[in-house]
Amino acid sequence: MSQKKFSRRDFLRLSALSAAGVALAGCCPPAEKETVVVTKETEKEVVVTKETEKEVLITVPPEEKEPIDLRIAWWGGDARATKTIAVIDMFQELYPYITMLYEFSGWDDHWTKLATQASAGNLPDIMQHDYARISEWVGDGLLMPLDAYADSGTLDFTNVADSSLAGGRIDSKLYGVPLGGNALEIDVAVDLLEAAGLAVPAPDWSWADFEELCLAIKDSLGIWGYAGNSLFHDHMWKQVYMSVDEWVFSDDGKALGYDDDQPAIDQLNMMLRLYDAGGIQTLEEATARSGETVEQSPMITKECAMGFSWSNFIVTTWDAAGADRQFTMVPIPRAGDLPAIYPKPSMFFSLTRDAVHPEEGAMFIDFFTNSTPANAILMADRGVPIASHVKEGMKGFLTPAQALMFDYMAQVDKDSQPVPPPDPAGWADVRNNVFYPEFHDPVLYSMITPEEGAATFREMANSILAAS
Repeated sequence: MSQKKFSRRDFLRLSALSAAGVALAGCCPPAEKETVVVTKETEKEVVVTKETEKEVLITVPPEEKEPIDLRIAWWGGDARATKTIAVIDMFQELYPYITMLYEFSGWDDHWTKLATQASAGNLPDIMQHDYARISEWVGDGLLMPLDAYADSGTLDFTNVADSSLAGGRIDSKLYGVPLGGNALEIDVAVDLLEAAGLAVPAPDWSWADFEELCLAIKDSLGIWGYAGNSLFHDHMWKQVYMSVDEWVFSDDGKALGYDDDQPAIDQLNMMLRLYDAGGIQTLEEATARSGETVEQSPMITKECAMGFSWSNFIVTTWDAAGADRQFTMVPIPRAGDLPAIYPKPSMFFSLTRDAVHPEEGAMFIDFFTNSTPANAILMADRGVPIASHVKEGMKGFLTPAQALMFDYMAQVDKDSQPVPPPDPAGWADVRNNVFYPEFHDPVLYSMITPEEGAATFREMANSILAAS
């Protein structure tokens, strides 16, 4: 026997708990409990004698749930599918009542199929979404806000920075959980630069530095400094203006957001100079090789020393090139004084308007976000994970290419600009029917001057955006 003193307040609390225990006894199995015998009461304290009996653990079986089918769709190749299906299998082991029905396809087929399903009111519970399209889908009422699931804890963002979620918010509501972070970058073949006696560019390099390096590579190695139709495609056009502290769209998305066409004209003139000097691959040459596999691309075949990409593609590039090659990544060159990059959600998982089982859908998205074992299978295929504990847990088993991607994104977090707003609804029309056929292609095929192309683009783009 042992003795312990309780204050009057403790005595009253103990009495209340005892009463509650009696009430619960009628609905729970009897259990061995600590026996408390009151032996004396004074004005200030209660002296009790405690007799402790063995504690018994009562196991309550989980509530059986009705089996459900949870549908999910994503875009990507066979390698992504293999990894994703393995994670789906892990999730189903944790929740045996859930059977996941999945479908995956290439980029174009994904959107065609999902548009058809949307028309029929038959979208899957979960769909992989893209930053450039999520605003339009929200505007059409096709996606479900996720905030209630974050508030309830079904989606746990304890180890996720608010800035990582910003790209999935539309009008202050969360519609997409980023599956990873990535950023635009320039792939650099370090082994080829070393062979030419040239240094890797600094992170804050300019387009003038880029032009000089391309010419030096051509002079030293006889290859292109850069290959690919991407020095003034729509992404690079945006980065040029971001670097001079402009954005390409107005706040309401009804017009171009800049008044000065000179940054675009300067970029196109630089490209034309490099075309003439053989310093970069021309649009005509790039178009002729557009059907090549990764293994046939100029970066892999050592026909160029630099190329444009998103940071999560470095793994594919390095795998195709072989372990004996050496690559690094540097930010997009600057047209002005500011960084020309931003951390972008690589893609999202969203719950659709037609989700039959949104709670379980949110559970799967949370598993994808917060499970380190799951991400050890995914291996940053969709970009660097957004949960800090997952990133930390993966460090020990990254390949050199994956480690490079993680290091690059850490650099981007320190020196970049905020993620810009999603493209306005009219941009797809402008991009497909004006930017390339009326501006980009005619200039780079020397059919019109950069000045003429910029003027035509401005007039036609503003007309379409204003009507969208």
